[in-house]
Parts: sequence; structure tokens; C-alpha cells
Amino acid sequence: MGWSNWSGLEHATPARTAAPSSAEAVVAEVVAARSAGSTVKFAGTGHSFTGIASPGSGVQLLPTQLRGIVEVDHDALTVTAYAGTQLKALNADLERLGLSLHNMGDIAEQTLAGAVSTGTHGTGGVVSGLAAQLAGFTLVTGTGELLACSATENADVFDLGRVGLGALGVLVTVTFKVEPLFALEAVEQPMGWTDFHASFDELVAGAHHVDAYWFPHTDRLLTKRNSRLASLDETEPLGRLKRWLDDDFLQNTAFGLVTAAANHAPRVIPRMNRMNASLLSARTYSDIAHRVFTTERRVVFREMEYAVPRADGLAVLTECRRALERSTLRISFPVELRVAPADDVPLSTAYERDSFYLAFHTHRAAEHRAYFGLIEPILRDAGGRPHWGKLHSLAAEDLVGLYPRFAEFRALRDRLDPDRVFANDYLRRVLGR
Repeated sequence: MGWSNWSGLEHATPARTAAPSSAEAVVAEVVAARSAGSTVKFAGTGHSFTGIASPGSGVQLLPTQLRGIVEVDHDALTVTAYAGTQLKALNADLERLGLSLHNMGDIAEQTLAGAVSTGTHGTGGVVSGLAAQLAGFTLVTGTGELLACSATENADVFDLGRVGLGALGVLVTVTFKVEPLFALEAVEQPMGWTDFHASFDELVAGAHHVDAYWFPHTDRLLTKRNSRLASLDETEPLGRLKRWLDDDFLQNTAFGLVTAAANHAPRVIPRMNRMNASLLSARTYSDIAHRVFTTERRVVFREMEYAVPRADGLAVLTECRRALERSTLRISFPVELRVAPADDVPLSTAYERDSFYLAFHTHRAAEHRAYFGLIEPILRDAGGRPHWGKLHSLAAEDLVGLYPRFAEFRALRDRLDPDRVFANDYLRRVLGR
């Protein structure tokens, strides 16, 4: 049975698949693979655009039997779940418990293992990345050892392994710091390019979480400001019909059809984008946090995202626009813009610096390489760090200068996986041997 990722860019034919239902079963799989000189990869939902989760020709571990919440500590405000749990399932379970993650990205299909291991992040807040919200995890190393890791137990592995790329071991459980359930008010507002640049700092300062989408070939953006409400009783969710029309039909069905058609007539894309941008309207709604943070994305796309220093973000965006306008490329998907406070996770894209994220997308049937190849040098020149789960061209020799503790991480990998039981082509590229 073959494996492929969500975007359809990566494919593999593993030697076999297994669905372990316990830490002991994971240990047995790792020990067997090591003895056979093979590899093991715990592949989740395949939402990474890179081959980071590819099992290659080794053993593919399925997450289906390692799902659900294991333990809840209401006093410490922590929740432990199996690493194969999808984020959307964890969100639903936390809501029933009256709890919530502090922050999250806008897609909730990923397994917890995949989301934390690739540095999945949201925007704003006290922390943006899921990995920075970890209180602990259990990990099966390449030598078959089961380690419990936290700030007080195997602290070095916890410190370096929160964004572990799947290179240090198989995550069995993850423990998140959580908060009492809260609600967000979302204010979506179209803005012009000049007004957005002039008011960006004010927008970020005035809301807990700010996201924006620039429509290429236009002067228009859509901004989204999420702010916490004082009470869960204050929510005013979108009605069922309105949610279906805006978030299901328009953002998925209609958008997918229009962008797919535009692939065959790219000359119409600038006019199409201007028309779409002109139809944007303001709306305000509020709901439980995870329903505001996340949206369903059924239109398959390809994506490249880099984090540049926060202070340089708008200038980098402007340079990317200039490069696109000088080219003959026609891009139908918006560019997503987010910000994040600095964190202390060594392989996080926001490690020790406030960050500005620029995410570039194309429809799955459009040629993405020329677009990403045009933009990536600008992001690299700005000191950008690529998202580990999204497309980029960097290798170990490029990344070592972007992460002050990169050598420490590679040394820990040598210790925990000396025989490279968890290696694949992507990890060999970004980490070396």
C-alpha cells in the first residue's frame, strides 16, 4: 500500500505498515527495524508539504490506535494525549472538558505529533507555536528506549526535542499546557495596501491575534483580528446558513472551481483577483476559540512559508510584491501574513526573535516552482527561516546559520538515533547524514 501526502507532492512505498496501540508496541517496531537495518516513520495525516513524514521504503507506523486523551490535570492545567490524535479531535475533547489551547494554526487536520514536530504555529498571543505550549512528551528513541521528557526529566531532550522533526524518535504522548475555555471575537475587514502598512502595528497591538491575506495583482488585503471575550456567554456565532455560504461554499467549493479554471487561462487571474478583492466585505462574529482559530480547507494547494524578523516583515512583503509584479507570473492564491512573539524552542522558526510570517500558495494543479523560486531568495536574504513542513530548498549547510543551537540538535540526534532509524530523504537534506 503506497503513501502520499495531502498535497500529492510526496509518494512512497513502505515495506509494510503497522498500527501500534501502545508504547511497548512502538518500542518493538523500532527495535525490529533497527535490527533489520531498516527505518521507521510515524506518518500522520500527511499535511506537511515536504517529505518530512515520508516512510520511504521502510516501516510506516499508522496513528489510528494511538488517539485520545490519556490524562487531565485540572490543578496544573495540563492535558496529556496520544500523539496520533488529530488536533481537531483534541479541540473537541478540550471543549467538553472546559479547556483550550492558548493558540493554534488555521488547520486542524494534523496529528499532534506532526503539528508539534514541524513547528506548526498560529499568530499573536503569548506564544504562537504548538511546541511552545508543551509541558512534556514521551518518546521512543532509535535505540528502543522510552523516555519521559519534561523540564525536570530528561530536560535536555525536552528542550531540544519540542520541535523534533521526527528525527529524534517516535512521539507516543504529548502533554500540553492548557487554559480554561475561552471565546474569541473575530473582526474581518478589507483594507487597502497603503492603509494596511500604515496601521499594521496598531492592528497587532489592538488585538490578541492578527492574520492578513494579500491578493496578488491587487492593492487589497483582508485582515482578521481575534480578541478574547470576557465571558463565554457573549458569543454570537455565525448562523448555519451564513457559515455554509462564506466558509464552505465560497471559500472551498467556489474558490476551488474558480482557481482550478484559472490554471488554464492565467491571463485572467489579475482581473479575477481584483474582482474577488472588490467583493470582500467586513463581518464580525464570535465563538469558542478553536472554532475561530481554525477553518476547513478542502482546496488542495502547495505552500512555502518563511519567518523573517518582525521589524522587517512589511519591507520584505513589499519586495516580494515588486518581484512578482516584475515577473510574468500570475498567482491566484492570496499571501497569508502572520506574526509571532519570540519563543525558547531551539528549532522553532520564532526562536529568540519576534517573527513575521509570509506564506505563499498555489493551486495544486498550478506550477509552483517558478513562483517559489522567485520569492525564496528574498526571504533568505532577510534571514528567513522556512517552516519545516512547507516547501523550501534549504539544506543543513544553510540552516546551521539560522539556528544558534542547530549543532546541539544534531548531536542529540546522534545520541538518540545513532543508526538513523528515523531518517528519510528530507531529514538527510536538512540535518545531514
